[in-house]
Amino acid sequence: MMTTLHNLFVSQLQDAYSAETQIVEALPKMAKAASAEELRKGFEKHLRETKKQVERLEKVCKMLDCPTGGETCEATQGLLTEGEEAINLQAEEHVKDAALIGAAQKVEHYEIALYGTLCSWAEELGLSDVQALLHQTLEEEKQTDLALTQLAEKRINAQARR
Repeated sequence: MMTTLHNLFVSQLQDAYSAETQIVEALPKMAKAASAEELRKGFEKHLRETKKQVERLEKVCKMLDCPTGGETCEATQGLLTEGEEAINLQAEEHVKDAALIGAAQKVEHYEIALYGTLCSWAEELGLSDVQALLHQTLEEEKQTDLALTQLAEKRINAQARR
């Protein structure tokens, strides 16, 4: 039973850790499935960032003297299942790329919500050093989402429409 905000915070940190480690496994598959070079490179860049985010979460857990492990993040697992569907989609290259972007943005939106909540709770708990680290990840997730939106709107969606 969750009896304190701190306990809930730790539980959600572990959820974030599970999410990020699942994403590290999924991103190479998404990069391989992308036909647009810019999209592939974007997935590869995000993989590098995600590995750093995993390290950041390990640092946060060490600061709080809590384990990184916990239960599997079922939300991310479900979203990544949709990503697998995009990877396996039998479609024109640009349509598949549009599907990959959509699947990736679903994950990013979940992460933005998760890290936004964690930042708020860290602030409430007076964990300013932890909040700063989590906020760095939150900003990276927002930038990734923006880059995906720009790529979709400037090129991929129009190519998929044809």
